Amino acid sequence: MSQQDERPRVDQADLQWCHESVQGVSRTFALTVDVLDEPMSSYICLGYLVCRIADTVEDASHIPPTDQAELLRTYDAVLDPDDDTDAERFANEVEPHLPEAEEMTDDWAVVRDSPRVLQTFQSLPEDVQNAVVPPARELVQGMAEFVERYDDQGGLRIQTRSELEEYCYYAAGTVGNLITNLVTRHDVTADRRRRLYDTAEEFGLLLQLVNISKDVYDDYTAEDNVYLPAEWLRDAGVPQEEVLDDEHEENAASVVRRTAEFAGSFLDDAQTYLETVPLRDGNTLEAWAIPFLLAVGTLRELLSRPEDALSAKGVKISRQEVLAVVTEMRNGGSRDSLEELRRDVAAGPYHASPSNAD
Repeated sequence: MSQQDERPRVDQADLQWCHESVQGVSRTFALTVDVLDEPMSSYICLGYLVCRIADTVEDASHIPPTDQAELLRTYDAVLDPDDDTDAERFANEVEPHLPEAEEMTDDWAVVRDSPRVLQTFQSLPEDVQNAVVPPARELVQGMAEFVERYDDQGGLRIQTRSELEEYCYYAAGTVGNLITNLVTRHDVTADRRRRLYDTAEEFGLLLQLVNISKDVYDDYTAEDNVYLPAEWLRDAGVPQEEVLDDEHEENAASVVRRTAEFAGSFLDDAQTYLETVPLRDGNTLEAWAIPFLLAVGTLRELLSRPEDALSAKGVKISRQEVLAVVTEMRNGGSRDSLEELRRDVAAGPYHASPSNAD
């Protein structure tokens, strides 16, 4: 019997549970999964959950850094096809760190049930697993490295722009490569493949840097992480541990703006990626254009009111604008319209833009 024949069949109940889990852990990524067609919808769903398990552990401020790193190393061993460490071992090691039942979040439910996620993932076609595992392992290893790097501080304290870019590569650039591995599994011209891999990491960095720029308050208060580089804060006269202090609001806001502008430097490459990505096997343009356009809108709000990222108020775009962007992309958005849509969203809330009927 071939290895292909030995692979377990996909359990539809488990697959449905994985799709439902994505809805709980990331509203933005759930939009992507929802507008993909099969089989890509399930491939991306499972690939995302495989990465999200590690991300949840890395963000857990209640777990001592040494334990975090050990958990991530165990999880990497589970993903290693040449290692016999199984998912149950990881589940057993993480169990003492799980929240109580009444405090269980969707993120931690996925970590708790990681054997179910991984068993479902391992029932996918072998070429799909081969596309996902290397970048997922690079993500896990990078997170473990960062946790160990700052194990004496309790949380991450990014020091320089280059270190920020390094972290964003591990957290999201790897995911850009994962997506690209999946969509280039079949015949792709050498030129198209080169353009995709030249811009895949930048697409991921754009989304990650937007999140870092807008989530300063939550990252510090909930996870004890400061991603705004210490060197940039120092230039503005802000001690990194005082990034949320009212007395530093104006200067800290200038660093939020600087980080948002850094994110914006990846917009052109991200758009090139969207204009190049193959649309087959259930892959759709809207799946990646929607988060891209929402990032453009979030950058608009960040550059307008960077100080909001330093308070519980936060920076976000309205549900009406999200719905307008999703509707536009689902009802005829195309590669040719991306540039105009990007300009419209950058100019102001998209749902308030003049329509043809106006």
